[in-house]
Amino acid sequence: MEMFFYLVFGALGAVVAALELSKTNKDRINTSSAFNSFKNNYLLVYSLMMAGDWLQGPYVYYLYSTYGFGKGEIGQLFIAGFGSSMLFGTIVGSLADKQGRKRACVTYCLTYILSCITKHSPQYKILMIGRILGGIATSLLFSAFESWLVAEHNKRGFEQQWLSITFSKAIFLGNGLVAILSGLFGNLLVDSFSLGPVAPFDAAACFLAIGMVIILSSWTENYGDPSESKDLLTQFRGAAVAIASDEKIALLGAIQSLFEGSMYTFVFLWTPALSPNDEEIPHGFIFATFMLASMLGSSLASRLMARSPPRVESYMQIVFVVSSVSLLLPIVTSFLVAPSNVKSGGISFSGSLQLLGFCTFEACVGIFWPSIMKMRSQYIPEEARSTIMNFFRIPLNIFVCVVLYNVDAFPITVMFGMCSIFLLVASVLQRRLMVIADKPSEHKNGQ
Repeated sequence: MEMFFYLVFGALGAVVAALELSKTNKDRINTSSAFNSFKNNYLLVYSLMMAGDWLQGPYVYYLYSTYGFGKGEIGQLFIAGFGSSMLFGTIVGSLADKQGRKRACVTYCLTYILSCITKHSPQYKILMIGRILGGIATSLLFSAFESWLVAEHNKRGFEQQWLSITFSKAIFLGNGLVAILSGLFGNLLVDSFSLGPVAPFDAAACFLAIGMVIILSSWTENYGDPSESKDLLTQFRGAAVAIASDEKIALLGAIQSLFEGSMYTFVFLWTPALSPNDEEIPHGFIFATFMLASMLGSSLASRLMARSPPRVESYMQIVFVVSSVSLLLPIVTSFLVAPSNVKSGGISFSGSLQLLGFCTFEACVGIFWPSIMKMRSQYIPEEARSTIMNFFRIPLNIFVCVVLYNVDAFPITVMFGMCSIFLLVASVLQRRLMVIADKPSEHKNGQ
C-alpha cells in the first residue's frame, strides 16, 4: 500500500508538468518586459515570504509538544494566534492603507522574525507572545502584499488582465513549489541534520530577512487613502459601509470566509482522517502531495483566466461543488467501507480513497486562490483594500477558534459534513454574485 503514496505523487507531478509544458499561446497572455521584471521581483519576494511561513507550519505543534505542553495548552496557543490575527491584525491591516503598504510588508517581516525568535524559549508566556506576533504577521501576509501589488500594478499602468498572471504564478510558486521545498528543507534540518525542532524557525527568520532587504531596496511605497483626517474608526466605518452597501463585496466576503473556514478545518482534520487507528502515514510526504495538487489547481486557474469565457464567477460555482463533494468522502467511506481495526499498520483502503478525495479538494484550493484574488481586485475599492480584506478574515478567525475549541466534542464525520455544507452554500452565493455582476452591464447596454 505504501507504493500508493508514490503513485499518487508521481501521477500528480506528471499532470502538473504536462499542463505547464503544453501551454499554447492561447493560454498565455502577451506582456511587456517592464511588466515581467516587475512580476519577477514580486514573485521572488512573495516566495521568500511564503517560505518563511511554510517552514514553520509543520513544526509548531511538534515544538510545543517537545517543550512538554499538552493538547489543551497547545490548543490555547493556537487560539491565541487566530484571536490575535482577528483583533490586532484587523487594526494593523487598516494601518497598511493609511501608513503605506510597503511599510506594512516590512512590518510583516519584523513581527514574524520576532515570533521565530520566541520559539527558542520553553516558557509558556513567551511562546504566547510569539503566537500573538505570528497572528498579526499572518493577517499582514494575506492583505498587505496583495494590496501593494494591485495598487502598484495599476500605478504603473499595466493591463488589468495581467494581474491574473501574477496571481496564478504567485500561488503556483508560493503556495505550491515553495511549500513542497520548505517541507523537504525543514525535514532535512530536523531529521537529517538533527538540528532540533527550532531549526526551521531560524531558517524561516533568515528567509524573511532576505525578503525584507529586497523590499526595502526595490519597492516603492503606495497608499490606500492617505488623507490625514481619517482615523482608524473612520476607516473601519468606511470599510463596513462599503461591505454593507455593495452586495458584491458582501458576497465575496461570505464566499471567502466559507471556503477558507472549510480549508483551515481540513488542515486539522486530514491527519486523524487518514490514520484513525494511528496508522503510520508519512505526514511530510502527504503534505507535499497536497501541495502538488494545489499547484495543479493554480496551473488550471491560469489557463481558465487567460481565456475570456468561462468567467471566474461562473467556473468557481463548479469548483465549490466539486470541493464540497470531495470532503463528503470520509463520511461516505465510513458508511460503505468496514473500518479496519488493525492498529498502526499502513494506510487502509478507505484511507486511500480519502487521500484521492483530499487531493481533489487541494486542487480546488489551488484554483480558488488566484480566482478569489482576481475577483477581489475587481470588486474591492482601492482606498480601503487592506481594511476590507482583513474584515473578511474576522468571521473566519472566529470560526476557526470555535472549531479548535471544540475539536474533541464532535466526531470527525460531523466536521467534514459541516465543511461540505459550507462549500455548497459558497457555490450558491457565487451564483448570486455572477447574476449581480452581470446586471450593471445589461443596464448600460439598454440605455
